[in-house]
Amino acid sequence: MRAAVLRNKTVRARTIEDPVPGPGQLLVRSLACGICASDLHFMDHPEAGLDDDSGMSTYDPDVDIVMGHEYCAEIVGHGPGTERRIPVGARVSSLPILVVPGGRRIIGQNPESPGGFGELFLLTEALTRPVTSDLPSELVCVADAIAVGWSAASRARSSTREVPLVIGCGAIGLSTVAALRSLGVGPVVAADLVASRRETATAMGADVVVDPAEVSPYEAWREAAGAGDVGCVVFECVGLPGVLDSIIKGSTRGTRIFSMGGPPQGDVLHTLTAKRKGIGIQFGGGPTPDHWNEAFEAVCSGRLDVRPMLGRTVGLDEVPAALDAARAADAPARIVVVP
Repeated sequence: MRAAVLRNKTVRARTIEDPVPGPGQLLVRSLACGICASDLHFMDHPEAGLDDDSGMSTYDPDVDIVMGHEYCAEIVGHGPGTERRIPVGARVSSLPILVVPGGRRIIGQNPESPGGFGELFLLTEALTRPVTSDLPSELVCVADAIAVGWSAASRARSSTREVPLVIGCGAIGLSTVAALRSLGVGPVVAADLVASRRETATAMGADVVVDPAEVSPYEAWREAAGAGDVGCVVFECVGLPGVLDSIIKGSTRGTRIFSMGGPPQGDVLHTLTAKRKGIGIQFGGGPTPDHWNEAFEAVCSGRLDVRPMLGRTVGLDEVPAALDAARAADAPARIVVVP
């Protein structure tokens, strides 16, 4: 098969061997796969995974890795021991986890679990869900990004006496905005330095958007919250050093922070300030299977419209240039690979 292959921090399209499904696995053809910031983090910062002994995400510079974990695919074949509950030819997606004899692997972040930047890859049958609508594959694949924000918004359990503030309107920030709106939480305040991303945040359901270079997000939040005893829940969706600490410094007393950015190089926080303000911080992690399934259904049914997040589509030969383009601050929320 052809694939955009990562090796020694370089990606190029070439021909490699087809993957072979093992017990409980499906062989699928990639129809569309989004480029995620975590793909960039994985290839740019292999040192970030050195302390992870789970084996789920493994970077080896001397071994081929096919990235891509936000996908819509078509079933080509069933591996041994599968129930074959979804037929060949069906469109599917899944939580990006491949179960192998040695444990679990993140699809697209391990030599054992190639992803959607190739023509063929493998899925775990038990985690695979059929696409039950005619939604284009380029939009279906955005569901995985939506699941991250959906999970954070769900776990936040915001009350009617809280107003959310989303810092950063990349794909995860936008997915958080959309999830909050879908869950009936609001008004939603969103902040980003880039005008195009603020426009997309409005399209995804933000009630108030601000440019932090011109207006303090915390002042905008106070105005939206109005008078009275209203709490603040901040969703940090930037992932650059210093942002989480700036939220600690800028937030009001008793603020709850959900940090989903996670800069690979780590960060330094003024924990005494957080202590004095009684600030609670919860770090994101991936979505739970239930939250992933809920987000997938919301996207596939059209109940949550992800069209504003979609930028352009590219072929395998264009993946290296598209990865570079995705690094730009004004890049669309999703550039999608169509092998």
